[in-house]
Amino acid sequence: MTADPPRTSSGTPRLRLSDAARHRWAVASRAAAAIGGGYVLAALCSTALALWLPLARAEAVIAGAMASFAVYAGAVMWVFAARTAGRAWAGLAWPAAVLGAAVWLTLRSRGAAA
Repeated sequence: MTADPPRTSSGTPRLRLSDAARHRWAVASRAAAAIGGGYVLAALCSTALALWLPLARAEAVIAGAMASFAVYAGAVMWVFAARTAGRAWAGLAWPAAVLGAAVWLTLRSRGAAA
């Protein structure tokens, strides 16, 4: 007789992943964080610099765009250097949330003044 698989509180069988499958999901999660999260962080940094640098508008936009390449590369390195995939996501989410809120507040205050 075989043992039944573990069940959740609702009575459905719980899915068990092998160590290899868990590793593949962790790498896929890190890749998604590096590609998507790094892009979002770089875009927010570029926008923030374009808004806040005390330069002519065109020069500030170019400086922000140039800096975004370094931010993206740093984000990718951070994601794969973090101890866990959760820390990698958190390490991108916190700065992105702070930058996003600051950019939103800046745009909102400029819109109210105009």
